Amino acid sequence: MKTLEIRRHSFRTQPNEHLSQKGVTLARKVGKKMGPFQRVITSTLPRAFETAIAMGFAVDEQNKLLNTYSEAVDAEVPWPQTFAVYASAVRTGGAAAKYARRLNRFYVELMESLPKDGAALVVNHGGVVELSAVACLPDADYESFGPQCEQCEGVRLYWKKGKFIKIKLLRV
Repeated sequence: MKTLEIRRHSFRTQPNEHLSQKGVTLARKVGKKMGPFQRVITSTLPRAFETAIAMGFAVDEQNKLLNTYSEAVDAEVPWPQTFAVYASAVRTGGAAAKYARRLNRFYVELMESLPKDGAALVVNHGGVVELSAVACLPDADYESFGPQCEQCEGVRLYWKKGKFIKIKLLRV
């Protein structure tokens, strides 16, 4: 079975765009329990790229789609929100739903590119992690997931026979 792990970037000290030492330390700790991955993709923002590197993984690609969502999505569902709130926003069919469809296409193409039993890591941002999960498995029980993902947290999605079949919440 193929897997997709989607994680939020580690700590930074705002307004700095780079990881703080606390962020590097956390990413290294979390990375020791992850992988291996055949593909590693991050947003184009330094903190996501640096998180993957600190976790111990070379980055294969950076994609702007993973940076953040639009102001229209933020107007519908301002960050931070729970997985359940993002799922509800997607069901309304507006800007969040449109962005979720784009994320879904991206993740489906990624999964189809992996070898049998392959795994991919994607590092992106708060709100994008939650919307990514909803995009891939819109009918999951997100009420049980609790609050939004904090630094280095995320989800693991399982892919079988051309579709996502299961999701696991990854807390730190």
